[in-house]
Amino acid sequence: MNAPKPMPASSNISVRSLISFVLVGGFATGVQYALMSLLIWLVDCPLVLASGIGFAVSAVANYALNARLTFRSKERHSKTLPRFIVTALLGLAINTLLLAFLASLGMHPALAQLLTTLGVLLWNYTINALWTFKNPTR
Repeated sequence: MNAPKPMPASSNISVRSLISFVLVGGFATGVQYALMSLLIWLVDCPLVLASGIGFAVSAVANYALNARLTFRSKERHSKTLPRFIVTALLGLAINTLLLAFLASLGMHPALAQLLTTLGVLLWNYTINALWTFKNPTR
């Protein structure tokens, strides 16, 4: 039986990057949830729309912190930012569709958003590590 091959040195997938990604994501999620809550409570914004607006605003902090801290990107923003935007927009679509689906099942909004966030977290980490902030091969 062969031992698993270690990830190449240029790979962004590591325990350190995953922990950093979760911490940065926790901060960004806090921004999303706070804004979502304010929109729902203060202006009676519908759940899915409020979550989407919060998601979009939190993406700005998410990009900056993940580029700098999590993946330690040396790439130009002109390369990584468009990739991040594509990844975030697909994450937003996943967020919107999954949240709407779970809410349609009658799930409590907080639980529906939590489960949705976990799904989006897995998507975002994988795509950002392997594509958005991919380190150049040396």
